[in-house]
Amino acid sequence: MAVDKFENALKKLEDVVRRLEEGDLSLEDSLKAFEEGVKHAAFCTSKLDEAEKKVELLLKQKSGSFIREDFRLDDA
Repeated sequence: MAVDKFENALKKLEDVVRRLEEGDLSLEDSLKAFEEGVKHAAFCTSKLDEAEKKVELLLKQKSGSFIREDFRLDDA
């Protein structure tokens, strides 16, 4: 897979899901699309894991120690 950006892979994954949801594909084409979607989903998961590790590194304390905090979005 020659996708190098999270956003591109996510867009392609969304396109695969849309095609599958439309229900116009043959069984063979549906399986191919599903396989493609799984690859894009795995790529996105990998990129999100990398981003999480980078965020954790940014939480380094002034003393040089690291703290781990869960990333949360506030509802407000």
